[in-house]
Amino acid sequence: MKEFTYVIQDAEGLHARPAGLIVKLAQAMESKVTLAANGKTADCKRLFAVMKLAAKCGQALHVSVEGGDEEAACQALQDFCRAEL
Repeated sequence: MKEFTYVIQDAEGLHARPAGLIVKLAQAMESKVTLAANGKTADCKRLFAVMKLAAKCGQALHVSVEGGDEEAACQALQDFCRAEL
């Protein structure tokens, strides 16, 4: 299992556009991807679950990746967070 924590920088937080993009990215991965924020956990492959996290600017987003492509998947998700969140 690979994990990382990212503090959201986007003033709008994890809103619909980046949430949709991160779900699309996760769905292309073999690994199970889990997001956690605000004491809630979400399957990253389900848009409504990600949106329910209601992660705001300045809050920590914990990402866990487990599976056959976890190394590459974790790196892709870190790159995404830095570019979009």
